[in-house]
Amino acid sequence: MFIPLHDANTLKHIKVQWVTLALIALNIAVWLLTSLESEQAAQATTVGLGYIPAIAFGHAVLAPGLEIVPEPLTYLTYAFVHTGFWHLAGNMIFLWVFGDNVEDAMGHLRFLIFYFVCAAAGALCHGLLTMTSEAPLVGASGAVSGVVAAYVMLHPRVRVWVLVFFRVPLPLPAFVPLLLWIGQQFFMLAIAPDGDVSWGAHVGGILAGAFLILVFRRPDVPLFDRQIVTPRAVRNDAGAGPAIAAGPDGRTAQRFPWGRR
Repeated sequence: MFIPLHDANTLKHIKVQWVTLALIALNIAVWLLTSLESEQAAQATTVGLGYIPAIAFGHAVLAPGLEIVPEPLTYLTYAFVHTGFWHLAGNMIFLWVFGDNVEDAMGHLRFLIFYFVCAAAGALCHGLLTMTSEAPLVGASGAVSGVVAAYVMLHPRVRVWVLVFFRVPLPLPAFVPLLLWIGQQFFMLAIAPDGDVSWGAHVGGILAGAFLILVFRRPDVPLFDRQIVTPRAVRNDAGAGPAIAAGPDGRTAQRFPWGRR
């Protein structure tokens, strides 16, 4: 539907979004590592680190040698494995645009906990909907969905540059594209619960993020901030023109045949 490109929502409580940057770097590092592996090794990594509902709920066991981390940890490790460049890029650009302000509203440690809990909630929701599935769930979209939910509850009126239909750049109030995106996740879960994309993981992350922002934000951080912050590119400064960078085309996400994202 859209790709976020930029907002001008400045940080108020922290100087640098260290946790957001570290999470992006770790996701990229894991993707590079799996990309350099052979296809067989990449498949083993996906199975060993991915979240497999049938394993988590005791309906199946991994073959000897495939287990990389103890089972409860796959509720977190799956969120650092991606099936291709566009799968990674789509998640990371959402985290890059929206994660810094959510981290600013919570602080570094609480944001890290928030991110992990949203990832785990995404996996749990996916697992409860597909308890006997042996396909590994991978990707950061559950955690990132929680970030999106928190952002729209904090800064619904901030104007964000988005690439609508992956072609048309527009500056829109955050609540317009983000609420449409959130609604799409619930709609797709209702009509296509068994597709290649795990809409259940997205919905689980959204629900967790919407709840946790209520308790994790700093005491002086309001919900539904009324301040309108306009991206620099759309301000009417003399001699200033829009500077827009093209974003990734999320529609071309590459998938391994053995995983879901």
